[in-house]
Amino acid sequence: MYSISKILQRSSRFSLAPSSFGAVSKLEISVGDKGSASKSPGLIFSNESQRLISRYSARDMFSRFIGINKLSSVSDVKEEKESEPEEAFPVSGDDVAEGVVDDDDDDSVFDSELGCDIDACDDDGLEVEVEDSNKGKAKKTRARCELYDSIVAYKSVRHVLQQWVKEGKDLSQSEVSLAVHNLRKRRSYAMCLQLWEWLRANTQFEFTEANYASQLDLVAKVHSLQKAEAFLNDIPESFRGEVVYRTLLANCVLKLHVKRAEDLFDKMRELKFPTSVFACNQLLLLYSKHDRKKIPDVLLLMEKEKIKPTRGTYQFLINSKGLSGDIAGMDKLVETMKEEGIVLDPEIQATLARYYISAGLKERAEVVMKEIEGEGLNQTPWVCRSLLPLYADIGDKENVRRLSRFVEQTLRYDNCIAAIKAWGKLKEFEEAESVFDKLVEKYKLVPMLPYFSLMEIYTENKMLTKGKNLVKRVASAGVKIGPSTWHALVKLYIKAGEVGKAEMILSKATKDNKMRPLFISYMAILEEYGRRGDVHNAEKVFMRMKRAGYAAQLMQYETVLLAYINAKTPAYGMSERMKVDNVFPNKSLAAKLVRVDPFRKSPVSVLLDE
Repeated sequence: MYSISKILQRSSRFSLAPSSFGAVSKLEISVGDKGSASKSPGLIFSNESQRLISRYSARDMFSRFIGINKLSSVSDVKEEKESEPEEAFPVSGDDVAEGVVDDDDDDSVFDSELGCDIDACDDDGLEVEVEDSNKGKAKKTRARCELYDSIVAYKSVRHVLQQWVKEGKDLSQSEVSLAVHNLRKRRSYAMCLQLWEWLRANTQFEFTEANYASQLDLVAKVHSLQKAEAFLNDIPESFRGEVVYRTLLANCVLKLHVKRAEDLFDKMRELKFPTSVFACNQLLLLYSKHDRKKIPDVLLLMEKEKIKPTRGTYQFLINSKGLSGDIAGMDKLVETMKEEGIVLDPEIQATLARYYISAGLKERAEVVMKEIEGEGLNQTPWVCRSLLPLYADIGDKENVRRLSRFVEQTLRYDNCIAAIKAWGKLKEFEEAESVFDKLVEKYKLVPMLPYFSLMEIYTENKMLTKGKNLVKRVASAGVKIGPSTWHALVKLYIKAGEVGKAEMILSKATKDNKMRPLFISYMAILEEYGRRGDVHNAEKVFMRMKRAGYAAQLMQYETVLLAYINAKTPAYGMSERMKVDNVFPNKSLAAKLVRVDPFRKSPVSVLLDE
């Protein structure tokens, strides 16, 4: 029997209404507890008015497992065997993330199925075989990229490319693709975009569809979806294929634009593109956030189109079951995976253990964690990054210490980040600092992701002095202090209850600096003023955001309205302001507008004709 049918038959029974696909009128499947997530216009899923930022965030639990923000040019490559994940590398400098702080250090573990940073091109020149002197076997290792090294050294894409052409060096597909890949690993998206734009404007570089997909993805990340859509129309028609469209689809899902994503998916079908598992997984992710009742329709569509679910599909469904507390349903999915011959790799096993822990099944989680460790850490050192947070979740200090000691011996970058976070969760701050210090000693620079992990620990525990001292240490090491560090300090001061000082940090930082603060930095301050009912300061931050170039959106207006509601103050002319900013209220925002309407009459006032 086909695997999708097994998934549907093994799901718990739950009657659903018809949906947009029109594939079925009714289907019986578990969609989780209604209280856990509710459908609401405007992509608002929580009933807690205080959690405005997280409600609009595209990066929640699911985005760690479905690669929605990754380039989709090689998304359907199948994994033939389990291999060691490529180790991340440390980067010093606050511009590493182009102003983006990602709380999830592993936001996608499905690059081979759902998307990958590197452009789809021949691997010639990207990997070379070297001989392993110990075993006498050849293995592949990543080749050096002179173009990437030059860009990082000069920090100027234009200067490097001009010199490159002037010296007559060859800008081959492999050299450019590897440079883009490495820049993406640094999350230097603006530099990547500058590279593609310069090549299009100044050379005869032969672009492929994957190259155009890469540039479109970067336009969406650096600028906006609107500009990405405009760029799509600018791509030569012969290169406007399925890869380009599904890359745009992934970015629509990332930003939770439901209508755009659905329209784009329909257009891809109209253009007779084959329905890929990547596109279906994107819809599954989208509906998990927006309308879980549509998930069965996507599964039926996959069955109708004979699309075999991938590891990523199963990972998503396991998460859906786990988040809804359906452990039995999760176990049935695992059975289906085994019947289909899909191996439970350490990442999926870690997901299972995580949900066993949340369900109070500690013993079952420990059994899975032992399976993850397998024959020993020397054979699979990368599993430490999965095991450390799990042992921290169950409060097992001895195993965290055992794994941490191994991490300190090998000093794999990703494992060190996991160790820092695990010790922070256990309130063992000196142990976390020890791991960080060893990393600094090894690399002779301040590694930024571990630095932000340590800052997060100080923030969560209101350790203001330690946080400030860490920033001073980073600055004295010659690291450029920019928007990411400003954001870390903003969170630190807000958590300590000093929102005024948090706002002052942004004011000082931007006074003589060309860089603008992150959007989320402003929103963190605005949200705090909204919670406090501080209308004056909320309005001030709102205007500062507009002056900084951030267009007014629903979330800003909703946060400002929250300040008026908590202050029990009427808001005059708010509807007119929204019209000027071309912002149209959804149901949630409309309800708040009614509450702050100065001319609103209560039912009692109507009865008494007051």
